Amino acid sequence: MFSNDPVVSVQDASIFQDHNTILSDLNFNIEKGEFVYLVGRTGSGKSSLLKTLYADLLLRLGDIHVAGFGIRGIRPAQVPLLRRKLGIIFQDFQLLNDRSVAENLIFVMKATGWKDSTKMKARMNEVLMNVGLGSIEKKMPHQLSGGEQQRVVIARALINEPMILLADEPTGNLDPEVSQGILKIFQQINKSGTAILMATHSYNLIKKYPARVLKCEDGRVIDSAKEPFELATESSN
Repeated sequence: MFSNDPVVSVQDASIFQDHNTILSDLNFNIEKGEFVYLVGRTGSGKSSLLKTLYADLLLRLGDIHVAGFGIRGIRPAQVPLLRRKLGIIFQDFQLLNDRSVAENLIFVMKATGWKDSTKMKARMNEVLMNVGLGSIEKKMPHQLSGGEQQRVVIARALINEPMILLADEPTGNLDPEVSQGILKIFQQINKSGTAILMATHSYNLIKKYPARVLKCEDGRVIDSAKEPFELATESSN
């Protein structure tokens, strides 16, 4: 059923790691089809926030809704259903190194309920084409460059047509030119209607491809849409 609700809604939430409060008094929404950067120094809470959004960290205080699921008190049986609505992209790829590209993608499809092998193959080819990779499905991850591996990871995240991609430093291990190529893929995905929340250290990328920014700083999240701020010059890639 179509709904105009935000794909992410965060109200009076606090983020915890063990017994430590990492971020508090969070209030922001991410609308369908929106592109948002998440920035902040190492240890400022970016990864903890993302992990809370995909229910890897427990939400103890406040309310968060992601893709129609309430995160606080979410039952373990609901977590796989939530994650089918999300695409999660990690900096360190997390590909299965003993399996080919095709086997990596099919593994995810089977785990998320795909059964028809013809449809699986068609969808696999489609997502690989979407990220600019042709006939590499038989290759092993170690035979690919870092940029190609990250494109496979993005393809994997797109398999179930997610409402939002949550990307944790997806260009962190890539050189600047390859990083720009990855960001252009994200922009194409975003234009097709998928929301994106992308954690990054690369202020050069943000300046080149501006969008709304959420900044983790001093235990809170500053939203450039409500409280404009200058991006510092601290930058990697």
